[in-house]
Amino acid sequence: MNADTPTIPTPLIQKAPSPPISHCKGLTHGHSRIQLCAMHADNKPPKNDGKPQTAPEQKDAPEATPEATPEAVQDTQAMDPWEELEAEAARWKEISLRTAAEIDNLRKRTAREREDAIRYANQRLLEELLPVIDNFEMGMQAASQDTSSMIYIGMDMVRRQLQEFLTSQGVEEIPTTGLFDPNLHDAVAQEDCSAGEEGRILKVTRRGYKLRDRLLRPASVVVSKLPAPVEGGTV
Repeated sequence: MNADTPTIPTPLIQKAPSPPISHCKGLTHGHSRIQLCAMHADNKPPKNDGKPQTAPEQKDAPEATPEATPEAVQDTQAMDPWEELEAEAARWKEISLRTAAEIDNLRKRTAREREDAIRYANQRLLEELLPVIDNFEMGMQAASQDTSSMIYIGMDMVRRQLQEFLTSQGVEEIPTTGLFDPNLHDAVAQEDCSAGEEGRILKVTRRGYKLRDRLLRPASVVVSKLPAPVEGGTV
């Protein structure tokens, strides 16, 4: 080589220091993996779930207890224990009196309903019996053409027995004389009547009955009415 030719320095390559042989010999493959995982976990940053991290909550300071005012102390001192007991006793006495009155009213109402149930227990039976009596009365009218026949005499005996039975049960026939009463009578027709007043009962088409103070069936009647005036003012 000539002296004038420049020399290119050769780069020095440094080798990484290898771990001591004495340390590597004492580690197994499993131990190496555990140590590497532990080192990786130590160096891993903490996970963030996307939720903002908040500072730890601080416990609220205990609220200050309000001081008793002089007015409240005065009201407390003004309440007498004996007065409170008397007021409580009066309240319970009123409740007991009211409850006793309600029980008494209930007992009276129950007794009245039981009495009505006994008095009117046969009401439905008597209502069903009335059409039979009507048909029997029609047979009596047909048999009355010969009052000396045995048929009429036997039917008349049955009629009297029926009348006694109805009377014993508290059934009464509704009177059909005088003026028309809408509470007891049922007007089925009207007829002109020149004499008398309007609303007078002229004829009975079906008898009516009542059971004590209850209406079993109204009486069907024909009622009178005044004739309509003719032109010119004359009737």
